[in-house]
Amino acid sequence: MKTFDQIVAETAALITEIMPWDLSEKIDQHQDMLMVDVREADEYQTMHIAHSINIPRGILESASEQGYDETDPELSLARDRQVIVICRSGKRSCMAAHMLQQLGFNQVMSLKTGLRGWNDFDQAMIDSQSKPVDGDEAESFLASKVQ
Repeated sequence: MKTFDQIVAETAALITEIMPWDLSEKIDQHQDMLMVDVREADEYQTMHIAHSINIPRGILESASEQGYDETDPELSLARDRQVIVICRSGKRSCMAAHMLQQLGFNQVMSLKTGLRGWNDFDQAMIDSQSKPVDGDEAESFLASKVQ
């Protein structure tokens, strides 16, 4: 039986991962891309990258297709756009990016190291009120809960 980490490692070999500094550069260059945060809604509301959208991992497949209650029009029409998938650590986003590839998304990437790495790179995040999130508070929230 494989562990989750083993499955993520195998999946990472099948997708493109992007480092936080490369995503920051794309944002600074105003590249046409869609940033999809696949964390749960409460995680997203606490902190996220500005201009990202929240589509929790549990509804990603139906959100990416037309004709479902969960359909997200921006995502469902983004098969030829750069789509950057984001989560806390880069594991859920890795799995989600692989699924999006299977659904026909041509330029999908996963943010390697997730928001933890984004925060370590001292990049800005905002809360649900669009207020800046303090980096130290972000670090505490994003820290692994497993001891």
